[in-house]
Amino acid sequence: MKKITIAIDGFSSCGKSTMAKDLAKRLGYVYVDTGAMYRSVTLYAMRHNLFNEDGSVKTDALQEHMKDVNISFKFNTEAGRPDTYLNGELVETQIRGMEVSSHVSPIATIPFVRTAMVAQQQQMGRDKGIVMDGRDIGTTVFPDAELKIFVTASAEVRAQRRYDELKGKGQPADFDEILKNVQERDYIDTHRDVSPLRKASDAIELDNSHLTIEQQNAWLMEQYLKAVQG
Repeated sequence: MKKITIAIDGFSSCGKSTMAKDLAKRLGYVYVDTGAMYRSVTLYAMRHNLFNEDGSVKTDALQEHMKDVNISFKFNTEAGRPDTYLNGELVETQIRGMEVSSHVSPIATIPFVRTAMVAQQQQMGRDKGIVMDGRDIGTTVFPDAELKIFVTASAEVRAQRRYDELKGKGQPADFDEILKNVQERDYIDTHRDVSPLRKASDAIELDNSHLTIEQQNAWLMEQYLKAVQG
């Protein structure tokens, strides 16, 4: 069966990463979590004091540092999924906390950051057989992807999922704070000048607010089979 490129875009905390990882594992495809890449740049910026007190980014300083930011993924055999590494350091846990979540949107709006990340993403997907999720995969990174999915769910449902995820990991979580963060990220993601979040004209929309993981995975496999047989 021919290999294709699968682009999964959508709002924050829609479960894009989980569905993309599961689909890639079932297909034997490479999975790339582009959100983790922007979160890793954010973690790097936080560690190197590249934010001003008001939360804005010291863009000139960050641009100087970008050549020193190397993001990679290594398959975790125990978890059955890839982990994120920043300059060789495992940062999967650190990049998922609320502190990084509350700083990532300003980083992701910076043109030179997006240019650097898109170049890395396109290099990763040059041989197809890849599942990639993010905000601009079907519109900017892989506009010619054979299968494009756009995922949405209500802000309240997404905040509850994020809350449950953090509590499940034993991390502190406040629902109202998470909901506010989800809503703010939605606004920033859809209004930024560079590669704003939007549904590609040929993407298939999936509202997974009330779907089980099993129902979602079955739907995704159905779309995949249509794409490879089409």
